[in-house]
Amino acid sequence: MSDIDSCVLQTIVETANDHFFIVGGDGRVLDISPGAEAVYGLSREELLASSVQQLQAAGVLKPSITLEVMRTRRPAQLMQVTGTGRRVIAEAYPVFVEGKLERVISRSRDLTDLQLLQDEYALLQKRFSEHLKRSHAAPDAEEQALDDALDDLQVRSNVMREIALLLKRVAPSDANVLMLGESGVGKTAFAKQLHRWSQRCNGPFIDVNCSAIPENLFESEMFGYQPGAFSGAARQGKAGLLEQAEGGTLFLDEIGELPLLMQTKLLKVIQDGSLTRLGDTRPRRVDFRLVVATNQDLAKQVEAGHFRLDLYYRLNVIPVTLPPLRDRREDIPDLVDACLNRLNQRYGRQKILGNQVWSTLMGSEWPGNVRELENWLERAWLSSPTDQIETPAVHPHAEQPATNAPSASPPSNTLPIAPHETLKQYLARLERQTFEELSATLPSTYAIAERLGISQSSVVRRLQRYGITVSK
Repeated sequence: MSDIDSCVLQTIVETANDHFFIVGGDGRVLDISPGAEAVYGLSREELLASSVQQLQAAGVLKPSITLEVMRTRRPAQLMQVTGTGRRVIAEAYPVFVEGKLERVISRSRDLTDLQLLQDEYALLQKRFSEHLKRSHAAPDAEEQALDDALDDLQVRSNVMREIALLLKRVAPSDANVLMLGESGVGKTAFAKQLHRWSQRCNGPFIDVNCSAIPENLFESEMFGYQPGAFSGAARQGKAGLLEQAEGGTLFLDEIGELPLLMQTKLLKVIQDGSLTRLGDTRPRRVDFRLVVATNQDLAKQVEAGHFRLDLYYRLNVIPVTLPPLRDRREDIPDLVDACLNRLNQRYGRQKILGNQVWSTLMGSEWPGNVRELENWLERAWLSSPTDQIETPAVHPHAEQPATNAPSASPPSNTLPIAPHETLKQYLARLERQTFEELSATLPSTYAIAERLGISQSSVVRRLQRYGITVSK
């Protein structure tokens, strides 16, 4: 290597944001980047006088990624806790000469600041939760504005209002947001609302379903391409979806389906704030707010080697979990009303729901959540020969009494609606009677949960709400 090449390499190591270790094949530390001293709690001289075996034994590296590479002779990636208590994400690569392991190059990135942001988010979440529990007075201006903004989302349950308040608070920042939850819970709708609340609301909202783009087209669709980049490329080239999100919000749905190669490229865009089109050598600056969503457990995807750990921590700055519809049944009436209004406008008739339909709507588990509810309503609307929609064919996920469940007389559920009683009041009264009758005939909250096809924790919450105890 020439002197110039050596100087270039040394400059890269000394100025990089990452912390570098260059270790010999026997574990001796040969060189480090200056920033590693503060992270690992030892001076440069102390580190250079040590081996990774000694550093791991002393608790400076917990664990040593270099030892993992020496053991497996393959690149590795893991989380470390340093002797100073800082959390870092480390990756290391072996260097072979004629089949012999001569060097291990490792780099680490300090995640402590990221963890502090996540802790701050958790504190905000706790404070908002306490605020909502204490708040029984008339809504203040902020809550009234929130109510107005959430009209399109049709959410009235406390848990969804709490989530909305949190999103409203983090919206002005550019922090990455990870939307978690089952399919159909409304992740896209909340991502759009986050965009409307943000300072980028006048910019574009680019919605990308990562599972819908074929892998062989993914790079050209996401990063764009130059004229002549490949056979069939448009003569004028094309800006990718990342560029199209300039000044706005990029929403990547089903992020767990992102191919590993594209994960690496996306990580680089997040880190550098720039991208390079296919067939181009000139990087282009990009500026967008990133929101991603998945119904998968990304932590398990990381453990299985299907998702990059460093990308996971980059995305998981503000995690938001949207609960399934079965855990927030208070939202069903508003969702139904809004969906029915859309169907009436679309098809030019004014249909209404028969009273018997509500027992099906409120009693079903809705594994497909809001999306399944809307599909079910449209089928019911289209199959109804009159302007009053009655319960159509049995819902595929409607609860059925378990064959081995204790026998119990079903609740009567035939309460007439009282004069001037709202739908919400009527449904609450119907639910209360249901739980009163079941608690008098079934021996435990688990038996009630099995009978109704809901979780035991949901039963306990409802019994506490209505002041009901299981009498047997």
